[in-house]
Amino acid sequence: MASDTPFYDIITNRHLVTGVAALVVAQVLKVFFDYWRTKSWKSAMITSTGGMPSSHSALVVAVMISIGIYEGFGTPIFAVSTALALVVMHDAAGIRRAAGKQAEAINFLFSKLEEQGIKPGNKLKELLGHSPLEVFAGAVLGIIVALAAYGLFPAGGV
Repeated sequence: MASDTPFYDIITNRHLVTGVAALVVAQVLKVFFDYWRTKSWKSAMITSTGGMPSSHSALVVAVMISIGIYEGFGTPIFAVSTALALVVMHDAAGIRRAAGKQAEAINFLFSKLEEQGIKPGNKLKELLGHSPLEVFAGAVLGIIVALAAYGLFPAGGV
């Protein structure tokens, strides 16, 4: 495959590959952490947006660290990736977590209405955001994956 095609450039972009690897590892770990917590296997956790660790945090921090290692920690692109990572992690632990708590309260009200014979609609998804610990764990995982990727591919391509 020619190296001048956009598709090839995307699938061989070391920063993107590192970030996606961190996301996949985080999603797999969620299944095991959820099992450890609940003692039941839930395959749906593999695509869950909440839970331990935060895959969003793992993704953006892995990209950020990869950019820092290969492009330089003083570069504008590292600054942009750091800002993006901070926004994503703040959103995961703040806004999306609050939305999940609101969905939980609304679903409770729905259950009370259903007890009265009223069908209010479909339940809302409650597992939307993350606790600060889940975000922190995702960030640490992102760092680990980025360092592992650098260890495997120190200077060459992906």
